Amino acid sequence: MTSHDISRRTAVTAVAATATAALLPAASAQAAVAATDSPAGTSTAPVFAHGVASGDPLPDGVLLWTRVTPEPDAVPGSGRGPAVDVAWQVAEDDGFTRVVAQGTVSATAATDHTVKADVRGLRPATGYFFRFTCGGVSSPTARTRTAPAHDAAVPGIRFGVVSCANWESGHFSAYRHLAARRDLDAVFHLGDYIYEYGTGQYPAPKYVVRPHEPAHEIVTLADYRTRHGRYKTDPDLQALHHAHPVVAIWDDHEFANDAWTGGAENHTPGTEGDWAARVAAAKKAYFEWMPVRPSVEGTTYRRLRFGKLADLHLLDLRSFRSQQVKPGSGKVDDPERTITGRAQLDWLKEGLASSDTAWRLVGNPVMISPVAFGALPAHLLEPLAKLLGLPSGGVTINSDQWDGYTDDRRELIAHLNDRGISNTVFLTGDIHMAWANDVPTKAATYPLSSSAATEFVVTSVSSDNLDDLLHVAPHTVSLAAATALKAANRHVKWLDMDSHGYGVLDVTAEQAQMDYYVLSDKADPAATASWARSYRTRSKTQRVERADAPVR
Repeated sequence: MTSHDISRRTAVTAVAATATAALLPAASAQAAVAATDSPAGTSTAPVFAHGVASGDPLPDGVLLWTRVTPEPDAVPGSGRGPAVDVAWQVAEDDGFTRVVAQGTVSATAATDHTVKADVRGLRPATGYFFRFTCGGVSSPTARTRTAPAHDAAVPGIRFGVVSCANWESGHFSAYRHLAARRDLDAVFHLGDYIYEYGTGQYPAPKYVVRPHEPAHEIVTLADYRTRHGRYKTDPDLQALHHAHPVVAIWDDHEFANDAWTGGAENHTPGTEGDWAARVAAAKKAYFEWMPVRPSVEGTTYRRLRFGKLADLHLLDLRSFRSQQVKPGSGKVDDPERTITGRAQLDWLKEGLASSDTAWRLVGNPVMISPVAFGALPAHLLEPLAKLLGLPSGGVTINSDQWDGYTDDRRELIAHLNDRGISNTVFLTGDIHMAWANDVPTKAATYPLSSSAATEFVVTSVSSDNLDDLLHVAPHTVSLAAATALKAANRHVKWLDMDSHGYGVLDVTAEQAQMDYYVLSDKADPAATASWARSYRTRSKTQRVERADAPVR
């Protein structure tokens, strides 16, 4: 592996090495597919080449987004192009004969010609159509939906759940399949919406399905804008945004791999400039290009509510965290280290304690459930950990997760237990595998000890998983690796190391169920999707169990 290989990839490869010594021959390379985001050709009329989007639905409103190209050379990141007025409309019908809200915003080079309209005055739990116009040209017409009223007794809500979409690793078919559904209230994107790498850095050149733009690793504001622009030319991503409001948070690759407050694994100050300047550029581009309403300037932690059924606490686990330590180091237990930052952890604890909804959902960029090898019974593990300077929860695999910041996790889990807070479900991405976990109070004594919450982890849309990294056929190493992981972590009920896909979360008063769907081939732009597994947690149980079928 190269220096660009991310820690989660190193971790899953290490897992595989402990499970098997024999690998199949490397898979054959996929042919590279060219892509383009040159939007306007020779026309001088404005162009909506990057689609439209909506996000962060409220009971009375929703955030609308688009990007207009006012003239051919005003491409993303160029800084060129005149200011233009962009009109927006929201209607009850796709013919726009019953317009309920409208207005005008200005698109300028200062915001890369992106615009947002924070529309209010709409009805709760209602579907609407919206569009933009500029210079006599109309954007695509898209659908969106408002959230239920805060005090509404909602019988059920349903969300798509996705994470980790690497342009070079494959196509975004997961988005297309979610776009085709008409039963979703919104789609949650749990991070790694874009990747920062240069072409051929991840994956290696012979496995690149389609090249990045720009071709180099993105560092400057123009770079991040250009990369966001390239992503938003993807037809499946556009289809997703045209079909559903998206609720997004960031993880590390919106900045650089394994980002923390003062730097990142994939950032070299000597050649790539000041980290603070890079972060500022990445955040500016993110808020320009994403239909996200920041609640605290410069972060994505915020809270949404869906009637009396569920509230959603969205986390930012990059802006405030301490630097990662080496896996297996006892420093992960240092109470001075944090993944959330003090203010965000207090905000989360207060929100969970004061919630009056049936369910508390947490949009969580990295896994909170402990994952360790060499786990021993507590009466042996604790004295050995103290003697040898090991983590008290066992030898961690990935210290970029909550496993690297155990004091924050201990405090949060103790808060759930001490306050009697039930029905907390963590929704997680990042690790390019699908998991269904209990979140144990003490992993070493589980299942004799209690579970404080549950966690559903979705696999990647396209980013490399275990099979991709090792270039082997599915199940070559995963069966042994999964067996070893589950044996050492009894709170892990299921994991899928082989697939790419998405989840659909269905929430009722009685249960929260995640249906896991997998793609036939991420390198195929016409990939099919099929149901793989379903897991649920029943109200007040804090335990995960298998469900026989997806919710229809």
